[in-house]
Amino acid sequence: MKIIRVGLDVPVAKLFDYRGDAHADDVGRRVLVPFGKKTVVGVIIEVAAASAVPHHRLKTALRILRDEPPLPADDLRLLKFASDYYHHALGATVMNVLPARLRRINAPRQIPVCYALTAAGEAIDPDKLPARATVKRRLLALFKQQRILDYGAIRAVAVTAPAALKQLLALSWVEAREGVVPPPPAHTLGTTSARPPLTVAQNEAVQAVCAQLDIFKAFLLLGITGSGKTEVYLHVIDAVLRAGRQALLLVPEIALTPQLEAMVRDRFPGASITSLHSGLNESERLDHWLAAQSGQARIILGTRLAVFAPLPQLGLIVVDEEHDASYKQMDGLRYSARDLAVVRARQRGVPIVLGSATPALETYYNAKNGRYQLLTLPHRINAAPPRIDYISTREEKLADGLSPRLLAAIAVRLERGEQSLVFINRRGYAPVLMCHACGWLSSCHRCSAQLVLHLRDRHLRCHHCGHQSPIPATCPECGNAELAPVGQGTQRVETALVQHFPRARILRIDRDSTRPRHAWQTMRRQIHEREVDILVGTQILAKGHDFPHLNLVGVLNADSLLYSADFRAPERLFALLTQVAGRAGRGDAQGEVLIQTEFPQHPLYTALRSQDYAYFARNLLAERRQAGFPPFVYQALLRAEAPKLEAALEFLAAATHTAKALSQNVTIYDAVPAGMLRLAGRERAQLLVQSDSRSELQAFLSAWHAALADTQPNRARWSLDVDPLEF
Repeated sequence: MKIIRVGLDVPVAKLFDYRGDAHADDVGRRVLVPFGKKTVVGVIIEVAAASAVPHHRLKTALRILRDEPPLPADDLRLLKFASDYYHHALGATVMNVLPARLRRINAPRQIPVCYALTAAGEAIDPDKLPARATVKRRLLALFKQQRILDYGAIRAVAVTAPAALKQLLALSWVEAREGVVPPPPAHTLGTTSARPPLTVAQNEAVQAVCAQLDIFKAFLLLGITGSGKTEVYLHVIDAVLRAGRQALLLVPEIALTPQLEAMVRDRFPGASITSLHSGLNESERLDHWLAAQSGQARIILGTRLAVFAPLPQLGLIVVDEEHDASYKQMDGLRYSARDLAVVRARQRGVPIVLGSATPALETYYNAKNGRYQLLTLPHRINAAPPRIDYISTREEKLADGLSPRLLAAIAVRLERGEQSLVFINRRGYAPVLMCHACGWLSSCHRCSAQLVLHLRDRHLRCHHCGHQSPIPATCPECGNAELAPVGQGTQRVETALVQHFPRARILRIDRDSTRPRHAWQTMRRQIHEREVDILVGTQILAKGHDFPHLNLVGVLNADSLLYSADFRAPERLFALLTQVAGRAGRGDAQGEVLIQTEFPQHPLYTALRSQDYAYFARNLLAERRQAGFPPFVYQALLRAEAPKLEAALEFLAAATHTAKALSQNVTIYDAVPAGMLRLAGRERAQLLVQSDSRSELQAFLSAWHAALADTQPNRARWSLDVDPLEF
């Protein structure tokens, strides 16, 4: 009987040996094994002839699950790289990328279902359906065009398409069938809908990528907002589909996925398209994952977790808004989806396109050094760049955070029938509730943070740990009844705008208002159909949206990141403001951007006004080189947390002693309390290590991580974050 080495979802950096009747082609399959007093699901990583564990101590695997194809060798190779580079247990890494249903013992067997047009449906003319049955008419027309549809294609038609599908099923115009939509021939998968003509710069970018479709090549597509980066992606995807291969398109936020999915489906009606993101329920995620694994899905759209999607015929990876911090996983396996996408492209020998108007400095540095090929889109498509101006808050008196000049500009846009956006990157009514009599602040008892006032819900809420409490009637410290909100959030700005413009249709868009299912799709429809005059929103509105009637953007509280202790704060602020400004003037009229600031002459704002990312990046890279920050060094952060800070610091002191005994080629800094000392009832500290050499740092981290794993446990929990983005 062979020995199988199994990866389990446990925080132990080892594989577990079992006796099992396995073959070489069972590597990558799921397996049921006894573990302690439980039976668990694992994945076979190796099949061996012998084990270092004595034979009498080996347990026997209960059953190899052969109902689904195994994880292919290419996918296991990527997962092993992620486990090694980020120093996370291989078993936990492999298991956590599987859909939840495949990680459970008694998960019901999923039978794929598609929907086909019947003879009765064929006889119905969609144009003769009632005028109010808009979605039903569109859905029936799509069935007549493609004959067979999967649920993802149906849902992409409209929010209410699933309800329309039930009506078509009840009328017997459509029937459900077991199985998946059969993939059409490769030559039919390319673009069939009308394509806008490419500019010279777009065409050069498309030709550059298409010339390298058979080898690994990393491209940075640096294009200002509105320059048509998405059109470049679609043209290259077209070439990949015609070659009979799959394309993976990553986006930073779930909110961008439905919009992009609808655009891609419209462009490639003959291709099976699926999405992978955390907004899917368990059944949907399994269906989509299996569609990608089988090769039936030709285009896969997703957020960071989609970088691990099984793609047997991968031909292209695109990472849109590659600079976005959302690509970094902040707990568990702390990976960067952007960086792993580059590794995956190299392993599979396919091109990767990293797109952004404001690339991460590490990416831009790689492009300037020749590791990546730089492609530029310097001009907007059929539109002038927005005019950016600054309102000095030292000179203008603000009313609820709004300057008279900004209010006047909004009034002008209302008279013209144009839309405006007031951007403030803080949800809630106000950042804090305060008693002016004694100075009490609404602080979270579990975090080193303030409770944010949510006036409509009548609650104070912590945006870090989720704790909430009712608004006190009087000050808990002195009994004063005069409690006042301090600062502005989206709810307070919305309330102020209602008072200034009582007839305007105002829509607030933040994490609170978009939480209900389908809320964001409904809001997008309202914006596009001009049912909204003024938008109030956070960074949800900053990325990738195209609102043709939005011509004014006002930015509040822009200085909050300007003097942060985080060395990446200027880069993030420039990127955020560039993205927000890019929402203005995408239609026929030139957009206007008004940024309220106390420091209108700051060099960052000067570079932003001229929209000169290259100038800004050169200066920031010079500062980083002089200060010894990434991309000129490589870093890792050891974090520890405990009920009391002393325990966390004690663990880090021991870790420092261990580190200094291991290497002289790595700089080890002193352990310090974390920027947010207390989070969810535990106190935190951190220890930074860095090196000029990535390989030397990795060698050190491997030895250090192994030594830390062997230390006696204490009250501190610890984690290692390689290439950290937050300190």
